[in-house]
Amino acid sequence: MARVTVEDCIEKVPNRFELVLLSGHRARMVSQGAPVTVERDNDKNPVVALREIADATIDAEDLKEDLIHSLQSHVEVDEPEETEMPLLPAGEGQISAPDGTAPAQPEMEPMSEADLLRGLEGLPPAESPGSQRSGF
Repeated sequence: MARVTVEDCIEKVPNRFELVLLSGHRARMVSQGAPVTVERDNDKNPVVALREIADATIDAEDLKEDLIHSLQSHVEVDEPEETEMPLLPAGEGQISAPDGTAPAQPEMEPMSEADLLRGLEGLPPAESPGSQRSGF
């Protein structure tokens, strides 16, 4: 093909804006060393890219997928979903002490109201910047 025109390429990629994006992406690929699928004929990379699209020597859908992949900043990876653990009926699977008795409940220290107030006075006010108690 001596000369490539937009009409030759529109048959393969009907949207002109998409054609510009795909041919520009392909031209960058060629400039980075991708093999050319048509004879170069001393043409510049954008013309080579348009000729490849017009001759259908490269698949436009593959080129589109490659363009999308190159523009993504975060590629999602399919990970298996976590399966829920079945709930045990009451009494089954509880940990028991070595002597076979039920485990004791953890002991809690009693706290007076005065101790609680002294502890709360040391916390920053809820409205201060950087406070973790801001409620947001």
